[in-house]
Amino acid sequence: MELNKLRALAAKTLKVGQSRIRIANAEKASEAITRDDVRTLHKEGAIKVLPPKGTSRGRARVLAAKKKAGRKTGAGKRKGTKKTREKKKAKWMTQVRAQRRALRKKKPLNYRTIYKMIKGGYFKSVKHLESFIAKE
Repeated sequence: MELNKLRALAAKTLKVGQSRIRIANAEKASEAITRDDVRTLHKEGAIKVLPPKGTSRGRARVLAAKKKAGRKTGAGKRKGTKKTREKKKAKWMTQVRAQRRALRKKKPLNYRTIYKMIKGGYFKSVKHLESFIAKE
């Protein structure tokens, strides 16, 4: 049997694509006629089935490394507004926690009043808070 026809028969018999069939021993394989012959040749090693190819993660790893280094994050790569990329509440929580930490370090006389002001969102930043405490 012709090798290209044998490859097609082997692919059907072994339930793989034709590109995954490799014929190692051409003389032995050309004698095969039936599907059963193909199966025996496969067991003997005259016809081999290559493992399936997966999707390579190589490019994805390179891209991830670049993003980790701070590249590829410009305005053209962004989808969504500033608020959708960083939630309002998450931003508020980080600001408030930083301000409360700074307030605990300073321990002013009107601690409770300033604490409530922080909670109400009076201060823009830790520097703003510190300048307010310095004035008091």
